Amino acid sequence: MSDIENNQLENQDLLFDEALEDQDLNIETSSPDLDILYQDEYLVAVNKPSGLLVHRSWLDSHATEFALQKVRNQIGKYVFPVHRLDRPTSGVLLFALDKESARNMMHQFAEHNMEKSYLAVVRGHLGDGELDYPLKEILDKIADKKANVDKPAQQAFTEYRCLAQTQLPIAVRPYDSSRYSLMSLTPKTGRKHQLRRHMAHLRHPIVGDTSHGDGKHNAMFRDKFSSHRLLLHAEFLSFKHPKTEQLMTVNAPLDDEFKSLLSRIKLNRDSENA
Repeated sequence: MSDIENNQLENQDLLFDEALEDQDLNIETSSPDLDILYQDEYLVAVNKPSGLLVHRSWLDSHATEFALQKVRNQIGKYVFPVHRLDRPTSGVLLFALDKESARNMMHQFAEHNMEKSYLAVVRGHLGDGELDYPLKEILDKIADKKANVDKPAQQAFTEYRCLAQTQLPIAVRPYDSSRYSLMSLTPKTGRKHQLRRHMAHLRHPIVGDTSHGDGKHNAMFRDKFSSHRLLLHAEFLSFKHPKTEQLMTVNAPLDDEFKSLLSRIKLNRDSENA
């Protein structure tokens, strides 16, 4: 378990209180409602769009919309966040509807007793494999201020599988053409930015990653395809229900923009690998 995860478990009540305070702000949201993927009296899962913060953050003090508030407004109930999903990443985001369920789910995430799978477009042609490469924790100045900054790099393990490949007749220096792969990424540990950092370590960074990616390829996707987002999507989440202990699976479909982009660059998962 990472320092961040330990810190979250140790400060659950504080996190819950902050979540309730955020929701009591009664912020009016103007963007469309989120797609609800699953809901019962204990949990609600939504398909978070890229660019939406989960909750208020010092990372963007000017942001006016947050998934936490939007879900509360939609269902008319307080919700409790149980895991993180980076702002630029889209896909399955799970909330609990009571503190007991939230504690159960946070423990499952901290102990990695769930399965997650992501879709990503990466630079170059990458095959199937697995990567066991330790990562040093990246800490937020405020959210993780109590975490141990001197702890050595922690084990980080990712499985990856190629779904499709493409080559575009678009020059990205120093090459006359550009190649990309559609990958299924399965993190077996939960380090911060693990998938983005692991793909960068393999020299196949995720397209649109402004922190760990390739600026020339990011610029090409902006210029040629008007793609300004990180091409990473949390597609699948499997876990034990906090009340019934039944195995649950939640799938989040790609948004139309992501699907259209894959079609335009001929990178559909039913296509033959180049």
